[in-house]
Amino acid sequence: MDAIQKQLLEAVAGFHELPAGAYNIRANGQTAARNSSANIEIIPKDNGTGIEIHIKPGTKRESVHIPVILSQSGLKEVVYNDFYIGEDADVTIIAGCGIHNGGPATSQHDGIHSFFIGKNAKVRYIEKHYGSGDGSGERIMNPKTVVQISEGGYMEMETVQIKGVDSTIRETDAKLAESAKMVVTERLMTHGHQTAESRFKIAMNGKGSGANIVSRSVARDESKQVFFSDLEGNAPCSGHTECDAIIVGNAKISSIPQITANHPDAALIHEAAIGKIAGEQIIKLMTLGLTEAEAEEQIISGFLK
Repeated sequence: MDAIQKQLLEAVAGFHELPAGAYNIRANGQTAARNSSANIEIIPKDNGTGIEIHIKPGTKRESVHIPVILSQSGLKEVVYNDFYIGEDADVTIIAGCGIHNGGPATSQHDGIHSFFIGKNAKVRYIEKHYGSGDGSGERIMNPKTVVQISEGGYMEMETVQIKGVDSTIRETDAKLAESAKMVVTERLMTHGHQTAESRFKIAMNGKGSGANIVSRSVARDESKQVFFSDLEGNAPCSGHTECDAIIVGNAKISSIPQITANHPDAALIHEAAIGKIAGEQIIKLMTLGLTEAEAEEQIISGFLK
Protein backbone atom coordinates (compact mmCIF):
# COMPACT_ATOMS: atom_id res chain seq x y z
CA MET A 1 0.00 0.00 0.00
CA ASP A 2 1.11 3.57 -0.65
CA ALA A 3 1.36 6.32 1.97
CA ILE A 4 -2.15 7.67 1.33
CA GLN A 5 -3.77 4.25 1.77
CA LYS A 6 -1.82 3.62 4.95
CA GLN A 7 -2.96 6.98 6.33
CA LEU A 8 -6.58 6.13 5.55
CA LEU A 9 -6.24 2.77 7.31
CA GLU A 10 -4.81 4.43 10.39
CA ALA A 11 -7.67 6.95 10.49
CA VAL A 12 -10.55 4.46 10.19
CA ALA A 13 -9.11 1.28 11.74
CA GLY A 14 -6.31 2.50 13.99
CA PHE A 15 -3.48 0.28 12.84
CA HIS A 16 -0.18 0.75 11.05
CA GLU A 17 0.28 -2.89 10.04
CA LEU A 18 -1.84 -5.97 9.58
CA PRO A 19 -3.65 -6.85 12.83
CA ALA A 20 -3.61 -10.20 14.59
CA GLY A 21 -6.61 -12.45 14.08
CA ALA A 22 -9.27 -12.15 11.41
CA TYR A 23 -9.34 -9.26 8.94
CA ASN A 24 -10.46 -8.21 5.48
CA ILE A 25 -9.05 -5.05 3.90
CA ARG A 26 -10.74 -3.72 0.79
CA ALA A 27 -8.88 -1.10 -1.25
CA ASN A 28 -10.18 0.57 -4.43
CA GLY A 29 -12.82 -2.08 -5.01
CA GLN A 30 -10.52 -5.08 -4.54
CA THR A 31 -9.41 -7.30 -1.67
CA ALA A 32 -6.01 -6.11 -0.47
CA ALA A 33 -5.59 -8.60 2.39
CA ARG A 34 -7.69 -11.26 4.13
CA ASN A 35 -7.20 -13.67 6.99
CA SER A 36 -9.54 -15.98 8.90
CA SER A 37 -8.92 -17.38 12.37
CA ALA A 38 -9.88 -20.63 14.06
CA ASN A 39 -13.16 -19.12 15.30
CA ILE A 40 -13.86 -16.41 12.73
CA GLU A 41 -14.21 -17.35 9.07
CA ILE A 42 -14.36 -14.72 6.31
CA ILE A 43 -15.91 -15.93 3.06
CA PRO A 44 -15.96 -13.77 -0.11
CA LYS A 45 -19.24 -13.57 -1.99
CA ASP A 46 -19.25 -15.06 -5.46
CA ASN A 47 -20.00 -11.77 -7.22
CA GLY A 48 -17.20 -9.90 -5.45
CA THR A 49 -19.52 -7.37 -3.82
CA GLY A 50 -18.78 -8.26 -0.21
CA ILE A 51 -18.05 -10.91 2.36
CA GLU A 52 -19.68 -13.16 4.93
CA ILE A 53 -18.23 -13.28 8.44
CA HIS A 54 -19.10 -16.39 10.46
CA ILE A 55 -18.25 -16.31 14.17
CA LYS A 56 -18.48 -19.62 15.98
CA PRO A 57 -20.70 -20.03 19.06
CA GLY A 58 -18.85 -19.38 22.31
CA THR A 59 -16.06 -17.30 20.74
CA LYS A 60 -14.72 -14.90 23.38
CA ARG A 61 -12.48 -11.84 23.36
CA GLU A 62 -11.69 -11.93 19.66
CA SER A 63 -11.93 -9.21 17.05
CA VAL A 64 -12.27 -8.83 13.29
CA HIS A 65 -11.21 -5.80 11.22
CA ILE A 66 -12.98 -5.03 7.92
CA PRO A 67 -11.94 -1.52 6.76
CA VAL A 68 -12.59 -0.13 3.28
CA ILE A 69 -10.40 2.53 1.66
CA LEU A 70 -10.71 4.40 -1.63
CA SER A 71 -7.85 6.47 -3.02
CA GLN A 72 -8.84 6.40 -6.69
CA SER A 73 -10.86 9.45 -7.72
CA GLY A 74 -14.18 8.65 -9.41
CA LEU A 75 -14.53 5.16 -7.96
CA LYS A 76 -18.07 4.22 -6.86
CA GLU A 77 -19.04 0.95 -5.21
CA VAL A 78 -21.73 -0.82 -3.20
CA VAL A 79 -20.57 -3.50 -0.74
CA TYR A 80 -22.71 -6.05 1.13
CA ASN A 81 -21.23 -7.64 4.25
CA ASP A 82 -23.14 -10.18 6.36
CA PHE A 83 -22.21 -11.09 9.94
CA TYR A 84 -23.38 -14.31 11.60
CA ILE A 85 -22.55 -14.26 15.31
CA GLY A 86 -23.04 -17.57 17.11
CA GLU A 87 -24.69 -18.08 20.49
CA ASP A 88 -22.80 -16.90 23.58
CA ALA A 89 -20.06 -15.25 21.50
CA ASP A 90 -18.45 -12.02 22.74
CA VAL A 91 -16.56 -10.21 19.98
CA THR A 92 -15.48 -6.81 18.65
CA ILE A 93 -15.95 -5.84 15.00
CA ILE A 94 -14.04 -2.85 13.66
CA ALA A 95 -15.20 -1.46 10.33
CA GLY A 96 -14.96 1.96 8.71
CA CYS A 97 -14.37 3.68 5.41
CA GLY A 98 -11.77 6.21 4.33
CA ILE A 99 -11.89 8.09 1.02
CA HIS A 100 -9.04 10.18 -0.38
CA ASN A 101 -10.13 12.15 -3.41
CA GLY A 102 -7.49 14.20 -5.17
CA GLY A 103 -9.34 14.55 -8.47
CA PRO A 104 -12.46 16.15 -10.03
CA ALA A 105 -14.78 13.12 -10.06
CA THR A 106 -17.05 11.96 -7.22
CA SER A 107 -15.87 9.02 -5.13
CA GLN A 108 -18.55 7.04 -3.32
CA HIS A 109 -18.80 4.03 -1.02
CA ASP A 110 -22.16 2.56 0.03
CA GLY A 111 -21.87 -0.23 2.59
CA ILE A 112 -24.73 -2.45 3.72
CA HIS A 113 -23.87 -4.44 6.84
CA SER A 114 -26.34 -7.06 8.06
CA PHE A 115 -25.94 -8.56 11.53
CA PHE A 116 -27.55 -11.77 12.75
CA ILE A 117 -26.72 -11.94 16.45
CA GLY A 118 -27.34 -15.26 18.17
CA LYS A 119 -28.90 -15.98 21.54
CA ASN A 120 -26.98 -14.36 24.45
CA ALA A 121 -24.23 -13.16 22.09
CA LYS A 122 -22.50 -9.82 22.61
CA VAL A 123 -21.11 -7.62 19.85
CA ARG A 124 -19.21 -4.35 20.01
CA TYR A 125 -19.28 -2.74 16.57
CA ILE A 126 -17.09 0.29 15.75
CA GLU A 127 -17.52 2.14 12.46
CA LYS A 128 -15.50 5.23 11.51
CA HIS A 129 -15.72 7.42 8.41
CA TYR A 130 -13.10 9.82 7.14
CA GLY A 131 -12.41 11.86 4.01
CA SER A 132 -9.26 13.58 2.75
CA GLY A 133 -7.75 14.99 -0.41
CA ASP A 134 -7.72 18.42 -2.07
CA GLY A 135 -9.53 17.44 -5.27
CA SER A 136 -12.80 19.09 -6.33
CA GLY A 137 -14.61 15.74 -6.48
CA GLU A 138 -17.02 14.89 -3.66
CA ARG A 139 -16.47 12.18 -1.04
CA ILE A 140 -19.76 10.36 -0.41
CA MET A 141 -20.43 7.58 2.09
CA ASN A 142 -23.81 5.93 2.72
CA PRO A 143 -23.55 3.26 5.44
CA LYS A 144 -26.57 1.10 6.24
CA THR A 145 -26.67 -1.26 9.23
CA VAL A 146 -29.39 -3.91 9.49
CA VAL A 147 -29.55 -5.79 12.80
CA GLN A 148 -31.46 -8.77 14.14
CA ILE A 149 -30.73 -9.55 17.78
CA SER A 150 -31.94 -12.87 19.20
CA GLU A 151 -33.10 -13.53 22.75
CA GLY A 152 -30.68 -12.13 25.35
CA GLY A 153 -28.34 -10.75 22.70
CA TYR A 154 -26.55 -7.42 23.01
CA MET A 155 -25.07 -4.97 20.52
CA GLU A 156 -23.04 -1.88 21.32
CA MET A 157 -22.54 0.28 18.24
CA GLU A 158 -20.16 3.24 18.02
CA THR A 159 -20.37 5.19 14.80
CA VAL A 160 -18.09 8.16 14.13
CA GLN A 161 -17.74 10.60 11.23
CA ILE A 162 -14.36 12.19 11.79
CA LYS A 163 -14.21 14.79 8.99
CA GLY A 164 -14.02 15.30 5.25
CA VAL A 165 -17.26 13.57 4.17
CA ASP A 166 -19.23 15.78 1.77
CA SER A 167 -22.50 13.87 1.82
CA THR A 168 -23.78 10.97 3.89
CA ILE A 169 -27.00 9.14 4.70
CA ARG A 170 -26.47 6.87 7.70
CA GLU A 171 -29.22 4.29 8.27
CA THR A 172 -29.67 1.82 11.13
CA ASP A 173 -32.60 -0.62 11.16
CA ALA A 174 -32.84 -3.06 14.08
CA LYS A 175 -35.24 -5.68 15.42
CA LEU A 176 -34.88 -6.85 19.01
CA ALA A 177 -36.18 -10.12 20.44
CA GLU A 178 -36.91 -10.94 24.09
CA SER A 179 -34.39 -9.41 26.54
CA ALA A 180 -32.26 -8.16 23.63
CA LYS A 181 -30.46 -4.83 24.08
CA MET A 182 -28.96 -2.30 21.71
CA VAL A 183 -26.83 0.73 22.64
CA VAL A 184 -25.76 3.22 19.95
CA THR A 185 -23.42 6.20 20.28
CA GLU A 186 -23.11 8.43 17.24
CA ARG A 187 -20.53 11.23 16.92
CA LEU A 188 -20.69 13.43 13.87
CA MET A 189 -18.90 16.52 12.52
CA THR A 190 -19.80 18.49 9.38
CA HIS A 191 -18.33 21.68 7.96
CA GLY A 192 -18.31 23.76 4.78
CA HIS A 193 -21.36 22.81 2.69
CA GLN A 194 -21.47 19.19 3.80
CA THR A 195 -24.76 17.39 4.46
CA ALA A 196 -25.48 14.48 6.80
CA GLU A 197 -28.61 12.50 7.60
CA SER A 198 -28.83 9.93 10.40
CA ARG A 199 -31.83 7.60 10.40
CA PHE A 200 -32.55 5.15 13.21
CA LYS A 201 -35.47 2.72 13.21
CA ILE A 202 -35.56 0.34 16.17
CA ALA A 203 -38.36 -2.19 16.73
CA MET A 204 -38.44 -3.71 20.22
CA ASN A 205 -40.47 -6.84 19.63
CA GLY A 206 -39.63 -8.96 22.69
CA LYS A 207 -40.46 -8.69 26.35
CA GLY A 208 -37.68 -6.96 28.29
CA SER A 209 -35.95 -5.63 25.18
CA GLY A 210 -34.37 -2.19 25.25
CA ALA A 211 -32.59 0.42 23.16
CA ASN A 212 -30.57 3.54 23.95
CA ILE A 213 -29.66 5.76 20.98
CA VAL A 214 -27.47 8.83 21.63
CA SER A 215 -26.30 11.20 18.90
CA ARG A 216 -23.79 13.99 19.51
CA SER A 217 -22.99 16.24 16.61
CA VAL A 218 -21.39 19.52 15.61
CA ALA A 219 -22.41 21.38 12.45
CA ARG A 220 -20.11 24.19 11.30
CA ASP A 221 -20.08 26.83 8.54
CA GLU A 222 -22.96 26.27 6.07
CA SER A 223 -23.36 22.53 6.65
CA LYS A 224 -26.70 20.80 7.27
CA GLN A 225 -27.63 17.84 9.47
CA VAL A 226 -30.86 15.92 9.99
CA PHE A 227 -31.44 13.37 12.75
CA PHE A 228 -34.40 10.97 12.38
CA SER A 229 -35.28 8.52 15.14
CA ASP A 230 -38.13 6.03 15.17
CA LEU A 231 -38.59 3.83 18.25
CA GLU A 232 -41.33 1.21 18.16
CA GLY A 233 -42.33 -0.63 21.33
CA ASN A 234 -44.26 -3.80 20.51
CA ALA A 235 -43.86 -5.49 23.91
CA PRO A 236 -42.99 -4.57 27.52
CA CYS A 237 -39.74 -2.72 26.78
CA SER A 238 -37.78 0.47 27.33
CA GLY A 239 -36.41 2.81 24.69
CA HIS A 240 -34.54 6.09 24.80
CA THR A 241 -33.26 8.29 22.00
CA GLU A 242 -31.32 11.52 22.40
CA CYS A 243 -29.99 14.16 19.98
CA ASP A 244 -27.52 16.67 21.42
CA ALA A 245 -26.07 19.09 18.87
CA ILE A 246 -23.97 22.24 18.61
CA ILE A 247 -24.30 24.81 15.81
CA VAL A 248 -21.30 26.91 14.79
CA GLY A 249 -21.63 29.63 12.12
CA ASN A 250 -24.63 29.44 9.76
CA ALA A 251 -25.18 25.68 9.96
CA LYS A 252 -28.61 24.07 10.24
CA ILE A 253 -29.68 21.03 12.30
CA SER A 254 -33.05 19.27 12.51
CA SER A 255 -34.12 16.57 14.98
CA ILE A 256 -37.21 14.60 13.99
CA PRO A 257 -38.37 12.05 16.59
CA GLN A 258 -41.05 9.41 16.38
CA ILE A 259 -41.95 7.08 19.24
CA THR A 260 -44.73 4.52 18.94
CA ALA A 261 -46.00 2.37 21.81
CA ASN A 262 -47.98 -0.63 20.62
CA HIS A 263 -48.04 -2.17 24.11
CA PRO A 264 -49.19 -0.55 27.39
CA ASP A 265 -45.89 -1.49 29.08
CA ALA A 266 -43.67 0.08 26.44
CA ALA A 267 -41.75 3.00 27.99
CA LEU A 268 -40.28 5.30 25.35
CA ILE A 269 -38.43 8.63 25.71
CA HIS A 270 -37.04 11.12 23.21
CA GLU A 271 -34.78 14.06 24.12
CA ALA A 272 -33.26 16.75 21.93
CA ALA A 273 -31.09 19.81 22.52
CA ILE A 274 -29.70 22.01 19.74
CA GLY A 275 -27.87 25.28 20.24
CA LYS A 276 -24.63 27.22 20.09
CA ILE A 277 -21.77 27.09 22.57
CA ALA A 278 -22.57 29.07 25.70
CA GLY A 279 -20.59 32.30 25.94
CA GLU A 280 -19.69 31.72 29.57
CA GLN A 281 -17.98 28.46 28.65
CA ILE A 282 -15.70 30.24 26.19
CA ILE A 283 -15.00 33.09 28.61
CA LYS A 284 -14.06 30.65 31.37
CA LEU A 285 -11.47 28.95 29.15
CA MET A 286 -10.15 32.28 27.90
CA THR A 287 -9.39 33.26 31.50
CA LEU A 288 -7.06 30.25 31.56
CA GLY A 289 -5.02 31.67 28.67
CA LEU A 290 -6.75 30.21 25.58
CA THR A 291 -7.79 32.31 22.60
CA GLU A 292 -11.47 32.35 21.64
CA ALA A 293 -10.82 29.95 18.75
CA GLU A 294 -8.79 27.60 20.97
CA ALA A 295 -11.53 27.66 23.63
CA GLU A 296 -14.15 26.78 21.02
CA GLU A 297 -12.08 23.85 19.75
CA GLN A 298 -11.54 22.56 23.29
CA ILE A 299 -15.28 22.60 23.99
CA ILE A 300 -16.13 20.86 20.72
CA SER A 301 -13.43 18.22 21.23
CA GLY A 302 -14.71 17.42 24.70
CA PHE A 303 -18.31 17.35 23.49
CA LEU A 304 -17.58 14.77 20.80
CA LYS A 305 -15.51 12.43 23.00
